[in-house]
Amino acid sequence: MKIALATLLALSAASPAIAESTQPGYANDSRQCARSEYREEYVPGNKNSPGYVRTWNEAVQVPCSSIGARRTQQTQPIGDTNDCSEGTLIGGLLGAGLATTGSRGKDRWWAIPAGGAAGAMLGCQIDGG
Repeated sequence: MKIALATLLALSAASPAIAESTQPGYANDSRQCARSEYREEYVPGNKNSPGYVRTWNEAVQVPCSSIGARRTQQTQPIGDTNDCSEGTLIGGLLGAGLATTGSRGKDRWWAIPAGGAAGAMLGCQIDGG
């Protein structure tokens, strides 16, 4: 067991990260690739002997790419494409208008901007933002 583990460690250090093998008589789509992955396991201790970490490398089968080299596909996160400018404008105007008709006297100086801001937020949410 120790000899096999030592051989695996020696071969994985000297070989490339992905090994590729094919079977004769089959198409190229039946290739199987392997990657060496590092593993750890904590073995807890007790009062008489301390715990320790057991480490090893393990061969894991992974899909092969069409070129045969390791290829990772990175995707760019798609940003927010919702534009709520129309809803904000219309909601702000409607909110300010409602605040104007619903307030009297000295209360208008704060009601109109507050109604416009509330209407703009509500209009943006209705518009899809």
